[in-house]
Amino acid sequence: MTPDVQRLIQFYKSPLGKIARALVREDIMRVAGAIDKQRIVGLGFATPYLRFTLEKAERVLAFMPARQGASAWPREGPSHTVLCDLLDMPLTDSAVDLVVAVHAFEHVADAEELMREIWRVTAPNARLIVVVPKRRGMWSAADNTPFGDGHPFSRGQLERLLRAHSFVPEVWRDALYLPPSQSRLVLKSTRFFERAGRLFGSTLAGVHIVRARKELFPAVPRRKRAGRLVRVPALAPQAAMEIADR
Repeated sequence: MTPDVQRLIQFYKSPLGKIARALVREDIMRVAGAIDKQRIVGLGFATPYLRFTLEKAERVLAFMPARQGASAWPREGPSHTVLCDLLDMPLTDSAVDLVVAVHAFEHVADAEELMREIWRVTAPNARLIVVVPKRRGMWSAADNTPFGDGHPFSRGQLERLLRAHSFVPEVWRDALYLPPSQSRLVLKSTRFFERAGRLFGSTLAGVHIVRARKELFPAVPRRKRAGRLVRVPALAPQAAMEIADR
């Protein structure tokens, strides 16, 4: 199930959504590396995590899938969002230095085809940051957040998907150890849950965050899409209807 853009917006306006955005954004900023004069694309609904790129990057675009819908971002200045098919992005080959995918992989119909398309549009040695809900995590099992929609991933599944399409994982992080609850007590204890959760390893984490680097040798070729042939029946002229003599 693909979440509607309005549901995503409302979640990130809620107290729990604001905390989730802050926690995940911290890790994304840590693993992103240098972004000066870089060309950056966000996939899915990555805009809550991309504001730190606006001043330093050469260009920032946010690609949002048609089934989800799009919203203008940022609020000030021209919009950077594009409504498109993530499996057929409107970019030339090797056009992007950094891709940040949030609320993308768990909702796309064909994750392998998305990886092929990302490989096509990224430059040599480009970086890919993927945030996905963790399989068997509390957040993937909850219905009150967008991380509970779609297909969650285990670390092994995500690593195999990346390596099979010529992206080598370099940095792994886990985040969102706090329970996905709007309770004030839980929200006030955010840092406690994050620190305590890390002591027990990744068992209690809600999402995987990985940074991978594109390898230079070719990835698996993209599948050729068969053109849709619509057959139209022959339109023979019809005889005029005879009017019976009264």
